[in-house]
Amino acid sequence: MAAILSVSGSPSATSRTARLLRHLDDRLRDQGHDVVSLEVRTLPPEALLGADFRHPAVVEATALFDRVDGVVIGTPVYKAAYSGLLKSLLDLLPQYALAGKTVLPLATGGSTAHVLAIDYALRPVLSSMGAAHIVQGWFTLDKDITAGEDGAVTVAPGAAEALSQVTDQFSAALGGRTSVLAPTG
Repeated sequence: MAAILSVSGSPSATSRTARLLRHLDDRLRDQGHDVVSLEVRTLPPEALLGADFRHPAVVEATALFDRVDGVVIGTPVYKAAYSGLLKSLLDLLPQYALAGKTVLPLATGGSTAHVLAIDYALRPVLSSMGAAHIVQGWFTLDKDITAGEDGAVTVAPGAAEALSQVTDQFSAALGGRTSVLAPTG
């Protein structure tokens, strides 16, 4: 099936956003996709904030975007927009890093007041980066995401159903692509 990059734009090591993404990654793997995860917070801050396009970690992150068919982008919502950490990575990628890609935007937040952040803040950036198809995204309330002591994620029933639908639509939009992520080097 398709090769997918799952990107968490959360600065938190205990992020609900990242946990939700890993949960959805498992669903996509169960559908036969090859999924690799990228936690933007693990990239060197000096490279991100200093706009060091040639830093090896930035070069590798850029290569990941180049090698996939689809990208799932997850972000917490801060100040009615996607995270600054995610912005710093997107700013370092080539202008058309998403050209030919199918993209699923996801957001998490504490209030339904942020539900439009995907459409008004994130979607225009993804579009400007050349995404071939941006499928319907989804906003999930923080209170609907629970992580157990074993790391297993539980999503409240209504949110889980909606997330399943958008994830399945994303998977279907990838069509019959059969890329496999191969290591660089």
